[in-house]
Amino acid sequence: MKEFEGKVAIVSGTTGIGRAIAWRFAGGGASVLACGIDVAANNELVQDAAADRLSLQVEQCDVSQAEAVQAVVAKAANEFGGLDIIVNAAALHPFGTVVETDLENWNRCMMVNVAGIYLLGHFGIPQMKKRGGGAIINLASVQGHACQRGVAAYAASKGAVHSLTRAMALDHASDNIRVNSISPGSINTPMLERSAGNFAPGVPITAVFQRWGQAHPVGRIGTPEEVAEMAAFLVSDKAAFCTGGDYLVDGGLLAGLGVQ
Repeated sequence: MKEFEGKVAIVSGTTGIGRAIAWRFAGGGASVLACGIDVAANNELVQDAAADRLSLQVEQCDVSQAEAVQAVVAKAANEFGGLDIIVNAAALHPFGTVVETDLENWNRCMMVNVAGIYLLGHFGIPQMKKRGGGAIINLASVQGHACQRGVAAYAASKGAVHSLTRAMALDHASDNIRVNSISPGSINTPMLERSAGNFAPGVPITAVFQRWGQAHPVGRIGTPEEVAEMAAFLVSDKAAFCTGGDYLVDGGLLAGLGVQ
């Protein structure tokens, strides 16, 4: 039997880390409902999953919209028989200081990055309780601990994810629901590509990634699959005593003071 055989998971975000986690869980035997707003990414994931005969469905969903999230949870419960795992990986990464960031972009970032977690918990936890418990993973970031300049909204949202994770873990421990967060460093994703274009316009992405990789003690940036392995551990029975924690997948980035 595969490690996640009989488990049902919802994973938000169908690019980068979200895609890798959905793929990892489905490969481990889980029935996965992935949801995202990127139409092209959604379609690609559906086609790839079908080619590998994985139990992985994809739903178009804006996680900041309550009705859409409620529908996704209902679909997972109705079609797969319940809900055991939630992974909140959908996120926006606006750039700018508080002066440069307008209210619309600030609010949109908070709605997707933070309220999306609230909504999937709000509608999903009652379904998990029916199954006797489960596990939730919230994707945070090293920028929730120590950030760079010009990412005020994103850093604030990821700090909120850390706090919300702790609150959810305390509130639902008695329901046998474990809640943890993962804080990646620089990971090779479309989001990191956009960051490279913002902070180093005109410089080849490979060169930017190499420079950023050198800031990590292991000497490189990470892969989505490496984050997915941490997620797989945290939702497994091997992590049965882990809740309310934040787990770094950052190549040692936060272990030092940034001095080469």
